[in-house]
Formats: sequence, structure tokens, C-alpha cells
Amino acid sequence: MAASGLHTPSGDSLHLSELRIVLLGYRGGSGKSSAGNTILGREAFDLKTTAQCVKRQGEVAGRLVTVIDTPGWWKNLPVERTPELVKQEILLSVSLCPPGPHTFLLVISLGFLYTEEDRRAVEEHLTLLCETVWSHTIVLFTRGDCLGDTTIEQHIESEGEALKWLVEKCGNRYHILNHENRGDVTQVTELLEKIEEMVVGNRGGHFEMKRELLEKIEVWRRKKEDKAKELCMRVKKQREIHRTFIGDSLHLSELRIVLLGSRDAGKSSAGNTILGREEFDLRTAAQCVKRQGEVAGRQVTVVDTPGWWKNLPVEYTPELVKQEIVFSASLCPPGPHTVFLVIRVDVSFKEEETNAAEDHLELLSERVWSHTIVLFTHGDCLGDTTIEHHIQREGKALQWLVEKCGNRFHVLNNNNSGDATQVTELLEKIDELVAANSGDVFYPERDCKEGINLIPEEMFEKPSLPLKGAHSLLSMSGGSRPETGYDGSDQMSGIGSVAESLLRLVVPGDDISDTQSLRSSVYSSQTSEPVCEHNSGSKSSREKSSLDVMSFVLRRIFCSQKNPCTSNASNHESEHSSTSTPAERTLAVVTKLTPETSTGFTETSCRLQCSHAGLFQCSLTGLVFLMKREGEVLYRTVQWDENLLHSTGQTPAGPLFSIECLQGSVCQLHLPHCEILSGEATTNREHLHTGLFGLHSESRGKIQSLL
Repeated sequence: MAASGLHTPSGDSLHLSELRIVLLGYRGGSGKSSAGNTILGREAFDLKTTAQCVKRQGEVAGRLVTVIDTPGWWKNLPVERTPELVKQEILLSVSLCPPGPHTFLLVISLGFLYTEEDRRAVEEHLTLLCETVWSHTIVLFTRGDCLGDTTIEQHIESEGEALKWLVEKCGNRYHILNHENRGDVTQVTELLEKIEEMVVGNRGGHFEMKRELLEKIEVWRRKKEDKAKELCMRVKKQREIHRTFIGDSLHLSELRIVLLGSRDAGKSSAGNTILGREEFDLRTAAQCVKRQGEVAGRQVTVVDTPGWWKNLPVEYTPELVKQEIVFSASLCPPGPHTVFLVIRVDVSFKEEETNAAEDHLELLSERVWSHTIVLFTHGDCLGDTTIEHHIQREGKALQWLVEKCGNRFHVLNNNNSGDATQVTELLEKIDELVAANSGDVFYPERDCKEGINLIPEEMFEKPSLPLKGAHSLLSMSGGSRPETGYDGSDQMSGIGSVAESLLRLVVPGDDISDTQSLRSSVYSSQTSEPVCEHNSGSKSSREKSSLDVMSFVLRRIFCSQKNPCTSNASNHESEHSSTSTPAERTLAVVTKLTPETSTGFTETSCRLQCSHAGLFQCSLTGLVFLMKREGEVLYRTVQWDENLLHSTGQTPAGPLFSIECLQGSVCQLHLPHCEILSGEATTNREHLHTGLFGLHSESRGKIQSLL
């Protein structure tokens, strides 16, 4: 598989007096900048992330060598997730070494597994430059020390089809650099010789792009730069006007902040940066978390909220998450001074994300926009690029959102929490916002949408349930409302003599991720004490009841009692009528599959193969999975905690399932009906749709649920 040597027609090797090189690769570990330093023999490139191309030159082995380092893309993300700024810089790299580069060095670290997603990302990003780029590309492997006694050919062969495809696409041209051994000049001279051989193979030509295209890109860039300057001046003037009203009079001694955003936006990290310490757990949470501290002489309250899926509309967000978003404003009474809409600058921002942000913020009412500041995270990825430049280059979706927030925005570098000025400047912008609102804050009692109750009135009414038929009850374990002091006993006493019914409880606990489980509890109809709880938290967390969650759940139960569904097993297999709920209509269009099963000593496993995107229902368990694309899901029964069972003197009410996404992407999980035994000793089925639970895509997330 070794690359063969190429020579001039006379048989002599070509020795160029000048070489022009462009470095391409992913960010965060490929080693592009280090490779540039090794080639030039000095610390020419800063190892920090940059959003612009950087050009450096030097004499190497008797040649004038020009090296262009480009901003990297995310290793396993498609090109549409890469910010427009980065994509344009990759294109413009060609114009920085006229008349064009002799080679592109595609930098890949040997310290990481190379996957199909990585290969696809490389293909999409290099194709930005046009298809002929491959004939000018050499794969440059870094971290050569990781090979040990293994040859690079053995590594390529053993790594899999993805890496083999890439090397073959580049004409089997590759080289290894060991940055830890820069004193070995032969590794650099051999690389330069391979570049010269490639140039001979290309008949002495360098890579060229159409002049018209480069000129068009340059005009576009200058236009965006001018607009960025205009935005900067407009914001500066706006802030000066606000300061004239403030003077020295408005320096709030107390600030109340709510963080909103998608799941991966960096809300919790932003909260930690603002408070100056690790107050928020960086794992995904399903409830609001409130923390306080003194910052720059002020008492600052920060409320972190559960996030939504960044490119999905509000209809796909679980009801519990939407209620937590609404509830967040009431956790810092009388209301927050500002809402931070947290957005990452290191990934592309599309129209779908704008729509999702708009829908979720307006759960708090249209008036929330006058209290909102866009807070950009991962500011280190901008390098020397201004945030105004990023906003203009990213496109209309982000520009619209910033304008909707009154052109109020700020950038945080969560990796540089020691820089106190970025936080004090942010607090000053909050002062200016409050001044622009005439000292007003966002009042949840007045401003939240009608129909979304923070504490519904049904919570204080005792339900009147019939004695016959199936009944179900849901309850949250490990809630986060200690101030309510509510234990649910009044509600349970209202249920009365439904004691004969066995109640199946399926509840959303913490958000589903690969480090957390969906906690499930079983409650007796005679008491509010748990019969059994799997993966429960500490005693204190179990004692914290959730008033808003319980009220939401009871409303669902009251609704089901008005229109009870007690069809038998055979009737359940038939299609739902036109009067079914939206969730039932969703379940009616699924593809029903029989999974592969295997039975062990203590558990039964089911494996469901989904051949395409869509809804798939397991014919054995009733679980329904919304697949984003082709994939595979594994779910199996899990043993109850015997010690916990013995300590409570109870027996399990049903099987406990563990669910894992092995391949592909599960967007949503529909929990099936609860099957219970009524007082008349007949089997009934109760359909309770408690919203959709998101299963984190690509992370092989696991959940546990009582069916």
C-alpha cells in the first residue's frame, strides 16, 4: 500500500524552490497547528482554536515553504453543522498562497479511532473545494508515537473500511509526523519530497479554483465585514443611549437570571462561569435548578432550565420540560431581570433552530423578548473574529433572532472562567436592559401564556374516582420543589377505596442520557409511600415532592377518567377511532415488528431492527420508537433490587426494562399503555399518554422504565 516514487521524464527527482501547503482537518485533536510548527521547525502557529486562516512562512531544507492553517470542523459532524464562517475560510485558504497550493495536507491523529462519521465529514468538507482537490491531497498522520512497533500500513488495514477508503481516495499518499520528536528533520524532508513527487504526478500543476468564484467569495466577505461594522456601531450607539438614562443611578445590587436554550447549548457551563464556581452539574437535567452567589458585589440568582432539542418544534418537547420552562420564572420572585437565550458559536445555526427557540420562549409569552439577551458560548472558537462578524456571516436565521432580542448579545468563553471582565460586562448589559424596560422585570403571574398554570387549581381538589374499572397514577421521584412541602397524602386519600386496583406508575425522572436512568416508582393506592423505587437518589431527594409535576399528572388522570379507555386486549390491536387523542393517532401509524428475543438466567432481551426512519412498535412490549434513520434498539428486563424489596416488605408490580440505542438515532420513545388488574379480577388496559420522552441521539443512551 506504500506510495510509489514519481520522477521527471529525465529520471531525476523534482526539487521545488518553493512549496505552498494548506492544512485541513478537524478541531480539537487532529494536530494541524502542531504539524505546521513541526514542518516550519518553530512555534509559528498558536495552538488555540481559531476561526480564521493563519499564514506562516519559513525556509525548510533549502525551500521557501508557505503553510496555511485553517479552522477545523467537528470531527464527526456533517458539513451543514459547520458554521458558515469556517466553511468560507476553508475556501479562502486557496487565495492566501497565490497562485494556489501545491498540496492539501489532511491531518488525522493516530490517537483516535477513525469512524464512518469521521470519513463522511472529511469528504463533505474537502468537496467544498471541488472534486479535483483529492488529486492534490496527502493524508498526514500525527501522533506517530502511538503506533509503537506497528507499521502505518498495518494500522490502516486494521482500522477499517473508513480509513482505507480515505487513503485510497487520496491516491494512497500518506505520511507520519511525530511532534514529540521535532529534532528528527528527516521526517519533514521526506514529507517535502512526497509533495514534490505528487506535483510531478500532477504534471507540475498546483491546485486552482476559478478566479470568478474566489472573487465572488471575497466580495461576499467584504460585504459581511461592512455589515458587521454597522451592527457594532448600532449596538454601541444603543448602549450609549441606555447609559445616558442610567448614569450612576442604576447599579442593581441583586440580579435574577433565567437560562434557556437547547440541550447542548452550554447553559450549565454559562451558569458556572457567571457565578464563578462549579454550581451546576453539567449532565442533562429534567428539572430547573436554582443557584445563588455574590458576583462583582451583587447578589446574583441563576436558574438553569431543561433544554429542548435544537432543531425540533415545541410539539416534540415533553410536557414536563415545557412546564419547567414556564415554572422557571417563578423560582426567582418577583421575576427575572433577564432571560439568557444560550447559543453556541461553534456550530451552524439554522432556521429550524430559530423556530424552536421562538416557540419555546413564547411559552413565557411574547413579552419575554423585551427581557432577553442572546448569550453566545464557546467564544474561544471565534479567535480574533468579532461576534458581530459571526452573526453576519452565519445568515438570516441568527440575524433575525438577534434583532428579535433588540440586538442584545454577549459572548462567554466558558474555558476562561478566570476572566472576570466577561462576566462584569454581562452584568452591566443587564443593568442597561432593565433601564430600557423602565426598571421592569419579567413577571410570570402577568406575562405567562394563559392556559399554562404554574400551580393548577386541580391540585387542591380531591378527585372523585369510580370504584370500577382501571385506574392509574403517576408521580415524580426526586423532584426539586422543597419549598412546597407537599407530600401528596391529600390527593391519595381522595382516591379512597380503589385499594384493590394494582397501580402501575411510569414517571419521568432525570433526563435520559448515557449516564442517567429514567426512575420508576410503584405506589400503593392506600398510601403515598413508595412500594419500590429503582435507581433512586438520596433520601433527601426522594423527600422533595414536585407540586407542578403532580398537578400536571393528575390533570391527565382526570382527563382519562372523563373519557376512560378500557378496551380489552383484542380491541387494542385494532385501529384507533377518529376521536382518539393526538398521541393515540401517532401510535396508530406505526410499523409493528416482532423483535429477536433471547432469554438468559435472569433477563429476557429483545432486539428490534428498524430498516428506515419512522415509527416502529414492538409487538411484544408495546414500546414505540421514532427512528431518525435506520437503527437498532436493545431492550431487556432488569432485576429489581432484592434488598430494597425485602426492606419494604413489598413485591414488584411488573417487569423493569432497560432500553438502549445500539445504532442509529432514536428521536422519541412512546411508553405503552399500563396493563392492570381491576377489582373485578378482569384485565383492562389504561392508555395514559404522558408526553414523549427524548432519547439522546448518537450517544447510545440508556433508560430504565417500568412497563
